Amino acid sequence: MEEKKATIIALTGKGGVGKTSLSALIVRLLSETYPEKKILAIDADPAVGLATALGVDVASTVDDIRKLFINAVEDGNTKKAIEMLGEAKFQLFDALVEMNNISFLAIGRPEAAGCYCKVNAYLKEVISMIANSFDYVVIDGEAGIEQVNRRVMEKVTHLILVSDASKKGLKVVQTIHSVAKELTMFEKAGVIVNRMPDMSFVDTIDTGDIPILTCIPDDKLMSLSDMKGDSVLELSSDSSIYKGAKEALQKLNII
Repeated sequence: MEEKKATIIALTGKGGVGKTSLSALIVRLLSETYPEKKILAIDADPAVGLATALGVDVASTVDDIRKLFINAVEDGNTKKAIEMLGEAKFQLFDALVEMNNISFLAIGRPEAAGCYCKVNAYLKEVISMIANSFDYVVIDGEAGIEQVNRRVMEKVTHLILVSDASKKGLKVVQTIHSVAKELTMFEKAGVIVNRMPDMSFVDTIDTGDIPILTCIPDDKLMSLSDMKGDSVLELSSDSSIYKGAKEALQKLNII
């Protein structure tokens, strides 16, 4: 019997462009569109903003589990360390926060000093194994795809690059896309241009050879939601960013 493979969507781009809000909205849209499917949201950004956007309380992260293992090694307790590594799968499943058909996993802070490549590779392998227990995986990544590759998984099916309309932001996503082609296997990629100050300039947006999935105007409803600290699960479906996220998923034939 062929192993089931998840649809894995990774979002990355310059900081401060609404990447986390879009990641959370994509999780919400998948949950609404496919209520019978299992969705895993992975927060790979050290700021753990996706948890806030989804209204999730994080008790344990992948990095917490990694630190427990490293502390055991550094204390010289090799037997305990081996036992803990064997239990990593169960510990990671325990770290999942579940809400209806959505599960949430936080990667945590950047790794501490010291090379524990085997530990990192093993945990990445376990995360990939857990991911294939789900139908859809959404990764809110750091500003560069190399962190997603190093800390989470090296294969995604869809790479969504998020930028604002600035020349700098658009240059950053082109650079990330170029790096991703070398580091990370992906099947489809596209750009979401968020917070457009003037939609009449859409035709001037230059993303190089990366297709534009959608351009989203500056969204007052999203700004108000952020000010109130609401989760995006409460955001009106009339908001521009909700409609834009939906259009992007439709362009990628995900919904």
